[in-house]
Amino acid sequence: MKTILITGGSGLVGSAIRNISLDYCHDYNFIFLSSNDCDLTNYTNTFSTFSTFNPDYVIHLAACVGGLFKNMAYKVDMFEKNIIINTNVLKVCHEIKVKKVISCLSTCIFPDKTTYPIDETMLHNGPPHTSNDAYAYAKRMLEVQSRAYQEQYNDNFICVIPTNIYGPYDNFNLQDSHVIPALIHKCYLAKQNNEQFVIAGSGNPLRQFIYSEDLAKLILWTLENYYQLDPIILSVPESDEKSIHYVASCIAKEFNYCDNMSFDKEKPDGQFKKTANNTKLAQFLPNFQFTPIEKGISTTIAWFIKNYDSCRK
Repeated sequence: MKTILITGGSGLVGSAIRNISLDYCHDYNFIFLSSNDCDLTNYTNTFSTFSTFNPDYVIHLAACVGGLFKNMAYKVDMFEKNIIINTNVLKVCHEIKVKKVISCLSTCIFPDKTTYPIDETMLHNGPPHTSNDAYAYAKRMLEVQSRAYQEQYNDNFICVIPTNIYGPYDNFNLQDSHVIPALIHKCYLAKQNNEQFVIAGSGNPLRQFIYSEDLAKLILWTLENYYQLDPIILSVPESDEKSIHYVASCIAKEFNYCDNMSFDKEKPDGQFKKTANNTKLAQFLPNFQFTPIEKGISTTIAWFIKNYDSCRK
């Protein structure tokens, strides 16, 4: 039986992989590594931990992440911590001869000024949006590092590029989380306190959102079936792009709080759109069924309410 080690194993996507891992348990032994198990910013700790498990494959999800405001306020942290984590993980995977490494990027790394939809070939065609440039450049370097290991050592180190991920086990912190979990927590508190559900910005920006278990299935498909060395975008189709206004309305509807929404247009919107082309994925999996965002949000809110006392927030 082959071993898959997942960094960031207690996070949003790692937890989603754990939830579906029983469907693969006859083929793989899964090791879910959290920050409590290994400090990936420490090379010696990383080497010791990885050597102990001696994985055949590594799915590298761990990162220093946050939403728009964390990306803007803590640029040094977002850049340096991610550079160190990624360097340690890839270096150790090379040294212990891991057969395949799949590293997770983000569509925020694509150029700010570009044509849409963006595809895998456009990754380095210009600077990212200034609101998240430090994080984006660190993630871009993960693709550069992976390609360098391919070219110098023939290592099978590849990258996947998901669009905005959401689902159970997310970080629901009001300041540091991504848009859907932040809005869910904010709406929950607004209803609890009988206050306005205020959404920062105009609500006009557009995003493609992918449910975490859909992404987990696609990452494991990539591990088993994707043999190219170039990155691949893992995303819902362009037609499933939604505005922040629509997402907030779906959340408010689940809380039965639609009449108490407002938008603070004095707050920044960030990048207006970053529409990704999933044609490459669709060529391999033309019939993949993505979870509709309305269903995904409903499931995520139910999980959040049930686990409110213990979830990250």
